[in-house]
Amino acid sequence: MQFLQPPDWARPRGYANGVVAQGRLVFISGQIGWDGQGRFASDDFVGQARQALSNILAILVEAGGSAEHVVRLTWYIVDKQEYLASGVALGRAYREVMGHHFPAMSVVQVAALLEDRARVEIEATAVLPEV
Repeated sequence: MQFLQPPDWARPRGYANGVVAQGRLVFISGQIGWDGQGRFASDDFVGQARQALSNILAILVEAGGSAEHVVRLTWYIVDKQEYLASGVALGRAYREVMGHHFPAMSVVQVAALLEDRARVEIEATAVLPEV
């Protein structure tokens, strides 16, 4: 995996501008902040984001992968201000689950998510080494 950083660009914080990778592709559908049984433990944005990332890793493990194989995350949030206000706590929760691996990322504010209690939904793409 190679992270792409044009030499004259400012370094991004918490994500990569681009990633080049070769291997087996894993596409993980949008995960929200409920557990594997469809139960929300929290209505808190950071708690739901932590759970959604944990769900992504649980699915990735099924393919034989781990956090360092994620090349892209797309976050769908219902409240931009909630996301921005959660910066420090969200960064801490992210590192607890994903470590210091920062793939290409996008964050999009949406009008609503399908599950009414959901505050965030995160999609992932991973590339695992060829076996």
